[in-house]
Amino acid sequence: MKFVETVKNIFKIEDLRKRLLYTLGLILIYRLGCYVVIPGINPEALANLTARVESNGLLGLLDIFSGGAFSNASIFALGIMPYISASIVIQLLGIVVPYFQKLQKEGESGRRKINQWTRYLTIGVLLIQGPAYLTSLTMGQNALPSEAFILGSSNFLFQFTAILVLLAGTMFMMWLGEKITDKGIGNGVSLIIMIGIVARLPEAFLAEADTRLKVANGGLVMLIAELVVLYLIFMATIALVQAVRKIPVQYAKRIVGNKQYGGVRQYIPLKVNAAGVMPIIFAQALMFVPMIFARWEWAQGFVSTFAYNSLWYNVVYFILVVAFTYFYTAITVNPNMMADDMKRNGGFIPGVKPGKKTVEYIDNIMTRITLPGSIFLAIVAILPVFASKLGINQEFSYFFGGTSLLILVGVILDTLSQIESHLLSRHYDGLMKTGRIRGRGNI
Repeated sequence: MKFVETVKNIFKIEDLRKRLLYTLGLILIYRLGCYVVIPGINPEALANLTARVESNGLLGLLDIFSGGAFSNASIFALGIMPYISASIVIQLLGIVVPYFQKLQKEGESGRRKINQWTRYLTIGVLLIQGPAYLTSLTMGQNALPSEAFILGSSNFLFQFTAILVLLAGTMFMMWLGEKITDKGIGNGVSLIIMIGIVARLPEAFLAEADTRLKVANGGLVMLIAELVVLYLIFMATIALVQAVRKIPVQYAKRIVGNKQYGGVRQYIPLKVNAAGVMPIIFAQALMFVPMIFARWEWAQGFVSTFAYNSLWYNVVYFILVVAFTYFYTAITVNPNMMADDMKRNGGFIPGVKPGKKTVEYIDNIMTRITLPGSIFLAIVAILPVFASKLGINQEFSYFFGGTSLLILVGVILDTLSQIESHLLSRHYDGLMKTGRIRGRGNI
């Protein structure tokens, strides 16, 4: 009854209702586009691609992020990931390049310029990934490469038009994401990624249920046990996303006229996982490097050593996630800036001297809480491989951890947090009986 009442309250608020319907409409357009095949693709080549994606762990992971558009050879096959990659590069340039550092401090005008640079870089990434994706369509075909396409006699024309279509598809997805952010609810780009992941969940679950129930491989009891484990993993991931270490900050009293300001105690919430999902994305980008050498015979031993489900792949992957967690936390959490802001506003940490001692105190706490956070994040990253090794369907195993799980949890929490803010601002009850939903911070 509480849930039904909350849903009624959501649709009573006109602005929130319009935003939700607008968001759902644009998401529907995105999902329809995932089934529009690139002009010129031979259906037999498409069937071979689908089979190859299902049997390859890394390609299957890419297919998860695109909501099946990768294996469908859709106009949205490259998904929104080129834009994410460009955003990460621009964010890193903001640390080392003075020009981008200046743009970050210019407010709204600087943000618009950074967005423009991100779009330009996205086009550059697409011009590299587009031909690589089209090349993957012919890899592993029994037919000659020219026979893999309907326009076999005009292969150059097909390549040219297909790259333009893929580029336009990703740019259109970027536009959808920006429109959702401006006029809808939640972060548009994050929602598009999440919807792509969720779209694969029913099919993956049905495949797992079919394996357990029809092949008599553990039966219904095993399927229920898997769902219980998946529920516990979701709960643990939510705890990781929302866990914070509160540092008390005392503000000195100030008398201005007849009013008193300050004299209250507040808290700085330091996230246990301040890096979000970025360490896994960075680590996965590096782990895709061996795939570059897959076409050469002399490198087959190296490629097989770093196969998706191999021991060395997961050991290196684990170490990279831990290392990138510390790296990304170091560039996003600035103890010096925190200490300066506190000093400027008359605040101090009880028992700690302002200035250098405060910086050291915050830095030590971040180092300590990042260690367990990074280890847990690395465990979450390699959980899908363990699930696959235990006999769980490969497509369903992706939901037991990794980037897909963190994105699902983070985006859902962030979207629900925005919906709850609309409810509370209109004096309606929130989505929880006690407390409020906290968003994910960053994805």
